[in-house]
Amino acid sequence: MYSETVMEHFKNPRNVLLEDEADFAPDARGQTGNIKCGDQMLMLLKISNDVITDVRWKTYGCASAIASTSMLSETIKGMKIEDAYKIRPEDLVDKLGGLPSFKIHCSVLGDKALRAAIDDYLEKTGRKGLLKEETVVICHCLGITDKDIEDAFHNGAHTWEQLQQATKIGTVCGSCKEKTLELLHSLEHIHL
Repeated sequence: MYSETVMEHFKNPRNVLLEDEADFAPDARGQTGNIKCGDQMLMLLKISNDVITDVRWKTYGCASAIASTSMLSETIKGMKIEDAYKIRPEDLVDKLGGLPSFKIHCSVLGDKALRAAIDDYLEKTGRKGLLKEETVVICHCLGITDKDIEDAFHNGAHTWEQLQQATKIGTVCGSCKEKTLELLHSLEHIHL
């Protein structure tokens, strides 16, 4: 079910925050997810001259979330923040040798927490919004945006059920379903 690479990163995750957050002394902090559904991610970055020099993370997620975040943490070390901001779950899934389709949603936590941390750093350095994507939050419980839905759509999630599987949208309160279905309908007309 899981590739050797996924199992290696799950059994021996890299850059996990083992000590207190203050002991790491991060320049940036990003958190995403919702503990109500069991997935939450904390990402801490050390940054020098807009280059990520070190990273620590902690998750309350499954094996796929752990493996994809471990891979992400290795990938972004030494990377410019502009390049790291563009990393998407699909990039990590490819590097891991794939994930089961019903576990793809687990790989989104790391990149969202990473972008939140970079946004935090930019705000602290007086450059708020410099790299921020133009998005609209559709699911407020999980912070899922129209861009997240569009990305999932392009990766084959063309129904509500497929979208839930890919992103976990609507699994907390469900009030986002109508807006999501409208967006899916628009995407079908544009792309199918």
